[in-house]
Amino acid sequence: MKPALQLRLSQQLTLTPQLQQAIRLLQLSTYDMHQEVARLLEENPMLESSDESGAGTFTAEASSLPAHSSTEAEEARTTNSEERGENDTGADAFDSEPVDWNTGGVMRSADDEDESYPEQAAEQTSLREHLHSQLTTSSIDDKDRKVVGMLVDALDENGYLAQDLQELADLLPDELEITLDDLETALVQLQHLDQPGLGARNLGECLALQLKAMPEDTPQRDLAVRLVSQHIDLVAAHDFSKIKKLLRCTDDELRTAQQLITGLNPKPGTEFGQSVADYVVPDVIVEKHKNRWRARLNAEAMPKLRVNQIYANILQQRSDKNSSQLAVQLQEAKWLIKNLEQRFETILRVAQAIVERQEKFFEHGEIGMRPLVLREIADQLELHESTISRSTTQKFMLTPRGIYEFKHFFGSGLATESGGTCSSAAIRELIKQLVNAEDAHKPLTDSRMAEILAQQGIVVARRTIAKYRESMRILPVNLRKSL
Repeated sequence: MKPALQLRLSQQLTLTPQLQQAIRLLQLSTYDMHQEVARLLEENPMLESSDESGAGTFTAEASSLPAHSSTEAEEARTTNSEERGENDTGADAFDSEPVDWNTGGVMRSADDEDESYPEQAAEQTSLREHLHSQLTTSSIDDKDRKVVGMLVDALDENGYLAQDLQELADLLPDELEITLDDLETALVQLQHLDQPGLGARNLGECLALQLKAMPEDTPQRDLAVRLVSQHIDLVAAHDFSKIKKLLRCTDDELRTAQQLITGLNPKPGTEFGQSVADYVVPDVIVEKHKNRWRARLNAEAMPKLRVNQIYANILQQRSDKNSSQLAVQLQEAKWLIKNLEQRFETILRVAQAIVERQEKFFEHGEIGMRPLVLREIADQLELHESTISRSTTQKFMLTPRGIYEFKHFFGSGLATESGGTCSSAAIRELIKQLVNAEDAHKPLTDSRMAEILAQQGIVVARRTIAKYRESMRILPVNLRKSL
């Protein structure tokens, strides 16, 4: 066969840079979106942040509209984007026509003179730093201080000494002249620093050290020490009958000792160097207005951007080749502003659709949650399912019941005897209520909870009850039993 040239016509879906940016902005969290905007502000002189919110700004319009309200132009964009996005592009396409938008929020440029910076949380002292500082003020001699310091460096993050002392002694060079007796003495000194429980080699020793640090006249302290030192497995298994038989104690004495033990810290090292808790800025705020639950955009989550008019005017007055780069940057700035506007409009529409379908949750809590899948919201809003997925990932709403990720409102359901469905979240809430109301002396088994739910018309298998209970970190029946 001879090689030959052939001409073929075919169609393929191509993502424009504008659409790629739209998809990326939609799937980013609020924090990551602000980081992306800050980066583009530094790179593009045509883009600037603005503290002014004049007439026609995005904040003034979009945040005051209900999610199901949209202009004909927005509906046309949505329809066109879905036609082009059937192959899982997952975001709404935008026109390339230049539109000058402002978006409202709190983003400031780096050169703002009145920019205020949040206070930084002070660094907490780590476990090793704390113990080494204790050693510097202790009265032990230099050699013992060095040996104790070596043990401090061998502690794990929970404050335990996981390495055997004999193994540690064998690893030390002979010229240090540190014996096993020296290590045992240093361990005692370490365990008697100001934080009881540190330097323990197992859980029982850790709890015993904390108990021994209590006043000697503490009721049932000695019994508690015997429990954690000799019968900690029985304590963990709540085998109270066997404990009373072995230690010859009464119910009241055992109950008092158990209360002492449950008040101890099994991981004393974690109190040091704890990281500052992360926080999120909600994308939307849900409020009840005239007996209806409505979602509105949170202005604090929205960057405020506009095109730099000075550079834009200069570009209009120039016609040389050097202005081509500025023209590209001007178009990119308009794309970004328009894509951000579309991002928040989509998030608001999705949020309002969720609120409308989960009104009983806002009225009654988790027990009112109904089954919901992404497809339902996608069909209602006439968007691609992947667009809904991106709009609900790492997006948060502030409600009177707390801050929830959009994903929290989605979940499968189980059929009821009446022919309806009950969401998994509602079943979890029912299980939690049953456990909270149970008799601590005779806690409910998984089978018994399944029977109670069946009496309410909700048929749930015992293994499903066990799976939901474990997901909520509720202990099994034998470990929930108390005296």
